Amino acid sequence: MRASLGIAQLALQQIEDDLSADDVDQEELAAILRELIEDTDPHGGFMASLAQLVTIAAHRAEQIEPDRDGDASCPLHETGALLTDDAGQRLIWAACPLHPREDS
Repeated sequence: MRASLGIAQLALQQIEDDLSADDVDQEELAAILRELIEDTDPHGGFMASLAQLVTIAAHRAEQIEPDRDGDASCPLHETGALLTDDAGQRLIWAACPLHPREDS
């Protein structure tokens, strides 16, 4: 787990460095935002992968919660839904004005 998180942190640092570069224009910024949603993973991108991870944690929390009352699992399920429904859509909305796609 720690090794995977370390790799993810390095990848996120690279993305942050790309975003901070002085020569990033609007087309490149739009491409980076779109990659977070769709291009980095065949199942829907970074946000979808993160949502899947949070959902798996929610299912595990359901199994081990002391009272099975949803105090831990419910917020995790909501987080997973917000990552794909809200955060993903907002990234797409941000990318479109920067550089509209020809195929959209």
